[in-house]
Amino acid sequence: MSNERRVLVHPDKESLGASVAARFITKIIDVLEEQNYASVVVSGGSVSTVVLAAINASPARDSVDWSKVSFWWADERWVEAGHADRNDRQAGLDLLSHIGVDPQNVHRFGAVGEFDDVEAAAVSYRAELLEHAQGDDEAPRFDITLLGVGPDGHVASLFPDAPQVRMSGPTVLTVDDSPKPPPVRLTLSLPVINNSQRVWMILAGAEKASSLGLALAGAGADQVPVAGVKGRKRTVFFVDRDAAAEVPENLIASTY
Repeated sequence: MSNERRVLVHPDKESLGASVAARFITKIIDVLEEQNYASVVVSGGSVSTVVLAAINASPARDSVDWSKVSFWWADERWVEAGHADRNDRQAGLDLLSHIGVDPQNVHRFGAVGEFDDVEAAAVSYRAELLEHAQGDDEAPRFDITLLGVGPDGHVASLFPDAPQVRMSGPTVLTVDDSPKPPPVRLTLSLPVINNSQRVWMILAGAEKASSLGLALAGAGADQVPVAGVKGRKRTVFFVDRDAAAEVPENLIASTY
């Protein structure tokens, strides 16, 4: 199967969210027809507020057997459980608290107060990934990974020019100097993200246009981390019209 990067452009953020939600529900149903489970990686920011909220609002939401879907996180802020900065808290508000997901299938990162330090939390998440890995992999081959992309081109908590972008291991990395607060974070490594069968990246707003244009023009991952993301089967950018301003016409696909 060809894995060219594809760009799907939508008129605005609302139609973007609805489109990704519909495709997500359809794909998860397809995956569950082929296997007994599906694994999904989510992140914070636009993924939660645009996509997860749209999945929750979809009339087709309950056509998915959510008890067979597991959720993981691409990254997390090192703060207390339940803190407003936590990605898992927002995902719960936007989707997870509204569906019949098995609590054992919700794989959240550890929090301040649950581990002695951020490295201990990273070690624990590495072990959890390994427990659910296939074959010789160190992490699951996630069925769908949903990533937001920052104006600087960062994905998860992999920021431009940071050493974590270049690290091939371990599977979970710690960040102690994030340019966005809070400074301490946990993040999946780029190889783990790229072990996903499908990576769908969500970009909305004119401030994302430059990074997307650079990534598609061949910029390196050090400069624009999103440029280093590529799923095993599919790599798709779901964008609104403003974010697509610098995308070459030949890379824009009308269908997926």
